[in-house]
Amino acid sequence: MNTPLTPASIAPPAARYALGMSVPAGSRWVVTSGIVGTRPDGSISDDIAEQAAEMWRSVAAILREGAMSIADVVAYTTYAVVGHDLSGVMAARDEYFAGHLATSTLITVPALARPYWLVEVTVTAAQV
Repeated sequence: MNTPLTPASIAPPAARYALGMSVPAGSRWVVTSGIVGTRPDGSISDDIAEQAAEMWRSVAAILREGAMSIADVVAYTTYAVVGHDLSGVMAARDEYFAGHLATSTLITVPALARPYWLVEVTVTAAQV
């Protein structure tokens, strides 16, 4: 079992995530590329919250393909275009994670590889 690490001797996390994760030896891993909020039909919303929800749906599909689930995620890094309200991005994450904790980094960037992409995530999952 992956175990969140949150030492009482340091400041707590700023949001709903773990400060560290311990992954047992011999675990099987799934690592994603940068995943954006493009729908299966190739369309994309101009709303960052809707892109984030689609992004997490895509991550969940990749994890299922690897015989894993959101519960196996140990780390993720989110890239969001600066100037957008990130509350919808965090709400989408919270909905998909349903209380599960993983390590998290959120980085604001001036742009992503395509001008209509507003949010992107890379995910690492591990399963014993």
